[in-house]
Amino acid sequence: MRTPARDQRRPSLRRRLLVFLLIPMAVLLMLDALLSYGVALTYANRVHDRGLSDDALMLANMLGNGELGNQLSPQARFLLEYDREGHSYFSVRSSRHGLIAGDGELPLPAKMPVADAVPSLYDTAFDRHTLRAATVRAVAPRDPTDSLIVTVAETLRDRHGQAREILLLSILMQASLIACVLSLVWFGVSRGLRVLDPLTARLAARSHELTPIDAPDVPQEIQPLTRTIDALFGRLRSTLALHDRFIADAAHQLRTPLTGLSLHVDRAIADPRPETMADAFSHIRRLTQRAARTSSQLLALTRAQAAPLDTDEPQLLDLGRLIPDAVSQRVHEAIRAGVDLGYSCSGQPLSILGDASSVLDLLDNLIDNAVRYAGRGSSVTVNLQAQVDGGVCLSVEDNGPGVPPELLPRLSERFFRVAGNNEEGSGLGLAIVQRIVERHHATITYRLGEEHGLRVEVHFPAPIPPVSRQA
Repeated sequence: MRTPARDQRRPSLRRRLLVFLLIPMAVLLMLDALLSYGVALTYANRVHDRGLSDDALMLANMLGNGELGNQLSPQARFLLEYDREGHSYFSVRSSRHGLIAGDGELPLPAKMPVADAVPSLYDTAFDRHTLRAATVRAVAPRDPTDSLIVTVAETLRDRHGQAREILLLSILMQASLIACVLSLVWFGVSRGLRVLDPLTARLAARSHELTPIDAPDVPQEIQPLTRTIDALFGRLRSTLALHDRFIADAAHQLRTPLTGLSLHVDRAIADPRPETMADAFSHIRRLTQRAARTSSQLLALTRAQAAPLDTDEPQLLDLGRLIPDAVSQRVHEAIRAGVDLGYSCSGQPLSILGDASSVLDLLDNLIDNAVRYAGRGSSVTVNLQAQVDGGVCLSVEDNGPGVPPELLPRLSERFFRVAGNNEEGSGLGLAIVQRIVERHHATITYRLGEEHGLRVEVHFPAPIPPVSRQA
């Protein structure tokens, strides 16, 4: 039974979407806050720099017009020095008489401005404070040869305070906007995920159906998932079809030997004479061997039909080594059957991409078919040759009675056996060969021998280098 704790450990698409949106938005908010603070500080500096310049020019004009003389009134000094969060500083210097008023230690700019020019703005430090100062030069009112240097400075607290106020207002507005966006995203994601409800309902309503689930109402973003599921259903249908076919084939092929076994057992029980028992046991042995071979052939056919070779990892096989070893293992069996089994090869490198066990099954079935139906006193030759296109041709040829030309296209059919042949067989050998050939993207050709008999040729394609296959 599903528990709430287990559900909480499961990944949530809604939560993941929200996290993927929330983290970038938080990063963007921080970057925007830094940018907003920089913009606000720049704006505050411009406003205060303009005020400093105006104060310096105003004081210089008042001194230049002779309105203040050489002294500043206490009221004017208070207005110049007043700052609610610190101090404002000023100094008035004469090029001839030195300091007239203000702080004599207030630093001057590195490059002094010319008379009646735009005030020079610069950063400096004084009295353990970082200051922003403006300096202007004016002509002395009573002595044209003298000049007055007026400097007005202030701390940076007011500038930073205004920048923080602007930043706070912008963050509040942007945070509210992000909260609204996240709410809309939450609502949109929740509403958007409801498009999966019809698909979920269709899957829940199914019992044992494996038909495709893709439909026009499936969103485009979900189509790769539904197509993958449909492909899985297709493979399951193929597997189940193979399963059903195997059961049907097994029942069809094993019914005859099992019926014969039952008859001969009843015969041995009914007539216990030694000669009758020996004959019954001989038939029982033959039928048992036939049932065992039929079972192994059915299993081999099922393996050959199970999946294409592309789903596995094909290996580079050297047929020049694999085939001779496999042929040598069948020589003793061919001798007992009175068949001359031989092998010939061009001696060139002969490699293919494939599955070794499947290729050996293919060769075993071809040799078994040739030895079984060629008859005693015949010869079977296994030949391996390189092709012009880089592929390999594997052929098995016998000089037996052969097959009528009109029946050659039917040799790969399951359970097909040429009429008039007295050899027992399941009719599955060449069908297994056909499935293995298809798995290796090869081709198979049946033709009559040079004199008589049957020649089977399997053409394997040239091995493709791994880099080319990935490309």
